[in-house]
Amino acid sequence: MSAAAPVAPVAPSGPPPLDLVGRSGVGPREASAWSPRQILVTNLRAIRGRAYPRWRGLFREKSWVAFEILLPFLSTSAFVFVYRSLHAPEAYVGFVVLGGVMSAFWINVIWMMANQLWWEKSQGNLELYFAAPMDFMSILFGMALGGMVMSSSRALSILVIATVVFGVSFSVSSWVLVILVFASTLAALYGVGMVLASLFLVWGREAWHLGQMLTEPVYFVAGLNFPVARLGLLGALSVGIIPLATGLDAMRQLVFAGAPFPIGTPAPEIELAILVAMAVLSTALARWMLAVMERRARRDGRLTIRWQ
Repeated sequence: MSAAAPVAPVAPSGPPPLDLVGRSGVGPREASAWSPRQILVTNLRAIRGRAYPRWRGLFREKSWVAFEILLPFLSTSAFVFVYRSLHAPEAYVGFVVLGGVMSAFWINVIWMMANQLWWEKSQGNLELYFAAPMDFMSILFGMALGGMVMSSSRALSILVIATVVFGVSFSVSSWVLVILVFASTLAALYGVGMVLASLFLVWGREAWHLGQMLTEPVYFVAGLNFPVARLGLLGALSVGIIPLATGLDAMRQLVFAGAPFPIGTPAPEIELAILVAMAVLSTALARWMLAVMERRARRDGRLTIRWQ
């Protein structure tokens, strides 16, 4: 008997699957060969996806808006009344208002950036982030961008209400320098938030206690409600280490240029250079630490919480 002739494979009929449309081939190797444009678009979508819940949720729950504005305003008002009862220079009232504005960003960095990955791990979402075809830094950039927008609404509300109610007057020496210092401060602050996010991912429960430690004590050493120069050597060290202290000190010198007493320590231009260096170093450190922590977590099996 002669051997049967081999049967030719039947070509699939119909259009290709939707997830393969527009790609160079139908095999897994060809489908995974992304162009630079596809990689960029995917990372931009990841940034938008992580920023969306933060800015979209601003006015979804109306009661949250009132609490986000009124409660910080009460804390700021308390220091204003203390300074006025002591007959302190009127510039101190402006210091308190500006400190209340910047505290909104620091709270967002500690509780919505640093702790976010730990919360995602607790909810079982962290595995999805690592499995998705994107750079993990896109997740952090999206969180930072959304956090800036969310905190800006609270900060702007505190600034407007406090200025109107307490009659704070500003004497700006250079608007360009103020904008540059403010942008650099936010970049440095959220760069620190990215570094803490990678650390908190591995530390777990200790992240909560560290978040508490980085709130009120940092308010003191950063000079949130008084000039940081009054702390002497401790103030000089905080200007060189904590972006909140550096940015506040520089903005106070620029916004209250007509104060009858010395406000800051270094010149605003020097502090701007410090902030830029902080932003670059913290972002690079966050990327390196995230890669190290990811390898360690994969090796030790700590990307997920057991029995959950």
